[in-house]
Amino acid sequence: MRRSIILAIAGLAFLEGCGNLGNKPYEPPDTSKWKAPYVIEFDTKAAKPNPAGVTVPAINYTAKTKTPERRAALIVRLDTSEVKNGKPGTNQLILGAVDVPGTAGTLPANYIDTADKGLAKIFAERCLKGTVKITVALVRSSIKPDADDAEINAKRLSEWVPTQVEFKNPHPKC
Repeated sequence: MRRSIILAIAGLAFLEGCGNLGNKPYEPPDTSKWKAPYVIEFDTKAAKPNPAGVTVPAINYTAKTKTPERRAALIVRLDTSEVKNGKPGTNQLILGAVDVPGTAGTLPANYIDTADKGLAKIFAERCLKGTVKITVALVRSSIKPDADDAEINAKRLSEWVPTQVEFKNPHPKC
C-alpha cells in the first residue's frame, strides 16, 4: 500500500513539474534561424567567355564552421518566369561533387566550365536568349542528381546567391 501511495505522489510531483502545457499549442521549431555553414559569392573579375555560350562567374566560398565539408555539390537554378517557351523542362542543374579544401577558396575552373555546358544545354532546350537570371547554392555531396526541394533544403550548405548570365548561342530553331 505504501508503494502505491509513494508512486502516486511521485507521479503527481512529476506532472506538476511539467507546468501548464494546456495553454500553449505546440509550435514547430523556427527554421528562419538556420545559419548557413558556408558563404558563397561570385568573383568580381570578368570571366573568360565560354564556347558553350554562357559563362558563370567564378564562385568563392568561405566556411563559417570549424569542421568544414570536404566535398560539396553546386546547384544552379534558373528563373523560369521569363521563359517564352511553355515546354515543361528542368529548371535546375545539380553538378557532381567537388573537393572544397580548406575553409576558403574558389571552386575549380573546370567545375564551373561543366556548369556552363550544362546550363547552355538547358537554355537551348528552353529557347532562352539574352540575359537569364540564375541562383546558385552549395549542398552536401550526397545529394541525388534529381533531388526535390525538400532534399535540397535539407542538404544545403549556403544561402542562394542570385546573378545574371548572358546566353549567346541560342538554338537555331528558336
